Amino acid sequence: MFYKKFYIILLLILTSCSTINSQTSKININSKNFVNKGFAIVYTDDLFELKKISKRLDNREMIVFQKNLKKGTIVRIKNILNDKTVLAKVGSRSEYPIFNNVVVTERISNEIDLDLDEPYVEVYEVIQNSTFIAKKAKMHDKEKEVANKAPVDSVNINDLNSNTEKEILPVKTKFKYIIKVADFYFKDTAQSMVNRILEETDEKNVKIQILSDTEYRVFLGPYMDIKSLQKGFNSINILQFENIEIIKK
Repeated sequence: MFYKKFYIILLLILTSCSTINSQTSKININSKNFVNKGFAIVYTDDLFELKKISKRLDNREMIVFQKNLKKGTIVRIKNILNDKTVLAKVGSRSEYPIFNNVVVTERISNEIDLDLDEPYVEVYEVIQNSTFIAKKAKMHDKEKEVANKAPVDSVNINDLNSNTEKEILPVKTKFKYIIKVADFYFKDTAQSMVNRILEETDEKNVKIQILSDTEYRVFLGPYMDIKSLQKGFNSINILQFENIEIIKK
């Protein structure tokens, strides 16, 4: 009788532990959202036919290809040059040029007014259960839309020699980017990374930026045109770092 009671108590304890472990495994503790800044590529059927992109996309959809994220992941695509954002979903796994951080459809490109000569975007992973974040992103865009429609003094300039109004176009900033390799806690570790890049690649323009007493950034550049930026990115990519970013200066 004693052994029977002992067995039942032991079974209950083990079952309880199993339940706790099962529940704990479903909780994503200290998860960090994926974020990456870089140059998007806008999907076309020609790129698919040329095998630059390995899978087709429907240009009417809010779908993207992103190598670091699973299919079905919700992402926020932000045009960093004008702060316009949209929510999209990651599609199937696809191959595309390593220089680009995401493949977007024409619809997404149009929604955020992407500059095809400088398609600089941020890809930000949105936690699917966080409906507040999704609603906040949509509301932010609506607020900006209302603000853009509101009357503002001195937006238009009246030409004294003409009755027509001249539109003020946004000033395009100078093309100047760096390639962020990684941030390190110790300067010695950052210097070791610089040495590795110098030894294992053709890149010589590698520097350390001191962000704080405990943060040292290893980067390449700056690059003043798209061709040299792309060459530098492709050169560093042979080391297969996880999340190289392109940062506008």
